Amino acid sequence: MSIETDAAPAEAGEEVDALARELGERIADMPLYERYREAKAEVEADEELQEQIREFEKVREEFMLARQTSEATQDDLRTLQDAQEELHDHPKMSEYLELQSELELRLQEVNEIISEPLTVDFGGKAGGCCED
Repeated sequence: MSIETDAAPAEAGEEVDALARELGERIADMPLYERYREAKAEVEADEELQEQIREFEKVREEFMLARQTSEATQDDLRTLQDAQEELHDHPKMSEYLELQSELELRLQEVNEIISEPLTVDFGGKAGGCCED
């Protein structure tokens, strides 16, 4: 996976695109990514868990609306936190969230490796001279 430096600009761009596709394919082949996809599919296929997710989303939306109107109480916050904890305690959801976190960390590591020779964060914003 090396880039030839004497290639014409258009060819170099095409080679970078090919390398990017290959990187995506290799990431998709990682055992961690496969485990994440399997856990996600299990969460999506579990109707009971999907109902629990819908209920949590309803509680969260109600809390956000109450917060926007300055009517949210500590009890409302506790209700939301309890609903989230109950959802996250479900074995399938817990495994999914853990794998999602591991995958995000691994992809951040890949981003840092790619960004190392560049003067910008590959995964972040690459433009603007005056960003804070």
